[in-house]
Amino acid sequence: MGEYLEPVNNAHHSRLVEAKGFHFPRPRPGVEFAELEISVPEGYQIIIGQSHFIKTVEDLYEALATSSPGIKFGIAFCEASGKALVRSDGTDGDSTAMAVRLASDIGAGHCFVIVLRGSFPINVLDRVRSVQEVVGVYCATSNDVTVILAKVGKGRAILGIVDGVSPKGSETRSDKKERHRFLRTVGYKK
Repeated sequence: MGEYLEPVNNAHHSRLVEAKGFHFPRPRPGVEFAELEISVPEGYQIIIGQSHFIKTVEDLYEALATSSPGIKFGIAFCEASGKALVRSDGTDGDSTAMAVRLASDIGAGHCFVIVLRGSFPINVLDRVRSVQEVVGVYCATSNDVTVILAKVGKGRAILGIVDGVSPKGSETRSDKKERHRFLRTVGYKK
């Protein structure tokens, strides 16, 4: 790990920053960290990401709905200003309710949660990433996840995601054969 560096604190640096119109307040105590554990029910998948505009819900809806006929999903998006509502839509009531609950629990501005039912992120992830408002994707999984959060002042941020568990060993020849066979059985490789 690198060493912790103290912030620059001298008169020249302060004048330079002020001359350019920027103001960097001193760090203040009070940043709170939290872990939010999410259990993903059997048959469901989740995608957690960050976006930047209220139009996200409608654009994600269109991207998902046109990716596969009959796809079941729910979307929730946390506004970061204005009314600061959790906006939502979807084709499946249970998935939409789950997405709203998860987004509300996360509570980070501009985060979105997609809950898929009976389909897989690999089939829609390119479509999700191609939505103009999407800044990034933290995870796309059926594993239980832990969301690492920071609360500062009036808002929250997602610092990262713990997806599943740590490795228990290295792949053997037998494991490799099993992986190859599985991917061909489910149709992802020929």
